[in-house]
Amino acid sequence: MLELIIAVFVIGYSFIALEHPLKINKSGSAIFMGILIWTIYTIAWPESDTVSEMSHHLGAISEILFFLVGAMTIVEIIDAHDGFNLITNRITTRSKLRLMWIIAILTFFLSAILDNLTTTIVMISLIRKLIEKRDQRLFFAGMIVISANAGGAWSPIGDVTTTMLWIGGQITTLNIIKTLILPSIVCTLVPLIYVTLFQGKSLEGELPAIKKKSLDRENKLIFFLGVGGLIFVPVFKQITHLPPYVGMMFVLGLLWIISDIIHRNKKEEAKDKYNAANALMRIDMPSLLFFLGILLAVAGLESLHVLEEVALWMDESIGNKDIIVLGIGLLSAIVDNVPLVAASMGMYDLAVYPADHKIWEFIAFCAGTGGSVLIIGSAAGVAAMGLEKIDFIWYLRKMGFIALLGYLAGAAVYLLQFELMHA
Repeated sequence: MLELIIAVFVIGYSFIALEHPLKINKSGSAIFMGILIWTIYTIAWPESDTVSEMSHHLGAISEILFFLVGAMTIVEIIDAHDGFNLITNRITTRSKLRLMWIIAILTFFLSAILDNLTTTIVMISLIRKLIEKRDQRLFFAGMIVISANAGGAWSPIGDVTTTMLWIGGQITTLNIIKTLILPSIVCTLVPLIYVTLFQGKSLEGELPAIKKKSLDRENKLIFFLGVGGLIFVPVFKQITHLPPYVGMMFVLGLLWIISDIIHRNKKEEAKDKYNAANALMRIDMPSLLFFLGILLAVAGLESLHVLEEVALWMDESIGNKDIIVLGIGLLSAIVDNVPLVAASMGMYDLAVYPADHKIWEFIAFCAGTGGSVLIIGSAAGVAAMGLEKIDFIWYLRKMGFIALLGYLAGAAVYLLQFELMHA
C-alpha cells in the first residue's frame, strides 16, 4: 500500500506540474491527492490513529492558511482604497531603462512586505499604463518576476515558502533578514546589470507623461495602517511569542474596524466597495485550497516516514547538502515550490537541524528564487504569465538565462557569506 500512496503523490504532482497543458486547475488536483493519500493510509493501516495524526498536522496547516487569509485580505483592503497609488504617483522618470531599475528595486522591497504574488500584480498593472510596446513591456514583466521572488525570499512574510519555514520554526525573523538580504539583492542586481549592459538598446525611448491619481486622507490612512500592520506582524510575534497568524488577525481586525468607522456614514454601495467583507470575497481562495491539499499530502508522507527515507537516500547518493538544496531550487522552476519546501521540512528533523541552521536558510533562498528560471516556476511568474499572456518559450529564451545568472550569483554569495561568518 505504501507504493500505492507514493504513486498517488507522483501522479498528483504530475497533474499539478502540467496544470496549463492539461487545463485542470492545480487546486483540484492537490485537494484530491491530499485526501486520497490519507484515505488509503486509514484503510491500509487501520491500527494507526490516523484521525489524531491528521488533526495534529491540520493544526500546523491551519496556522499557515489563516496567516495567508489575513495577509491577502489586508492587501485587498489597501487596493480597494487605491493605496498603492501613493507609491506609483512618485515615479517621475521618463527614461525606460531608469524606470526598469526603479520598478525592479520597488518590487524587491514591496514583495518583502506585501508578498511576491501581490506585488507582481500591482507592478504589472502599473507598467501596462506606462509601456505601450509589448516587447518592451514583457522585459519589464520578466524583471518584475525575478525581483519579486528575490524580494520575497529574505522576508518571513514575503513568500509563502519562507512563511511556511517561519511558522514551522525553521527560521527566525531577524536572522533570515540578516542572512538572506545580501544574496537576494545580488539575485536582483545581476539580472538588472546584465539587461542594462547587453539589452539596454531594446529599451530606448521616452515614456509618456504619467497621470497621477489624487488620494485623500482616508486612502493614505488605510495604506499606512495596512502596510505598517504587515510589518508589525513579526514584531508582534517577537513580543508575545504567539503564532504569526494571531498577529496577522490582530492587524486585520484593527484595519476592519477602522475601515468601517471611516465609511460608516456613506451610502451602502460605497461601504460595500471598501469593507473587509468584500475584500474577503476577492482573495485567491483556489490558491489557499491548493496549499491545503499539498500540505495534507506531504503530511501523509511524513507520517509514513517516506520523507525520512528520501532524505537518507539523497544524503547517501549525493552527500553534499548544498548541491541538494541548489537542486531543490532549480526543481522549483519546474514544479511548485510549496510542496518542495513542505517535503524538505519533513525530510530534515528540527532536532538535528535546529532553527536558523544553514540548510533552512539556503532552502528559503533557493526555493524562493529558483522558480524565476521558468515562467511557471512561481506564483509571481504564473500571475505575470496570465496578466501579460507571456509565452513559456519567450520567457525561457529571453529571461531564463538572466534569472539563472541571478540565482547562481545569489547562491554563491550566500555560501561565501556563510563561510566568512563561520570561519
